[in-house]
Amino acid sequence: MNLYFRLFWLFVWRLRRISAIGFLETSRMAHRVWPSDCDINMHLTNARYPALMDLGRTYMLAEMGQLKPLLKLKWLPVVNASEFTFIKDIKPLQPFHLDTRVLGWDEKYFYIEQRFVSDRGLHAIANVRGLFVCKGRKISSQELVAQVGFDGVAPQLPAAVEEWKLMLQRKKEENL
Repeated sequence: MNLYFRLFWLFVWRLRRISAIGFLETSRMAHRVWPSDCDINMHLTNARYPALMDLGRTYMLAEMGQLKPLLKLKWLPVVNASEFTFIKDIKPLQPFHLDTRVLGWDEKYFYIEQRFVSDRGLHAIANVRGLFVCKGRKISSQELVAQVGFDGVAPQLPAAVEEWKLMLQRKKEENL
């Protein structure tokens, strides 16, 4: 129920008061850990991070001015893979923000970094690989970049993300 309230809050309140960012700029979304977000260890449960990250990516698209146009095209984002590094816990009622940014892309996927940060520092960092689909068709990265109006050069992915891509490919090949 907690996340439905946050989703409602995002669409009804926050999206009316957003700042505009560029395609490669960082989106920042403020949050607070509610008691219903906590596990038995009394910190933000690991299961809540991906759900908050979904909201962060939606908010980023809105700040880019792309949420409504992409929804009109019926282009829907799909996560293909994600990886997390948990550094330190986030305590109950603690405010924090979620920073979300596009790291880059290849011919098929976009790579997004999301960081959970508070006054106590970095709590977790995650990388997400995803793409957009429309009626079962995969939207190419080039098509999406053209749709959002970005005409710059794709940034080079960090070495750790390139290694992650190779690991994901090996994992796929070993299990097919």
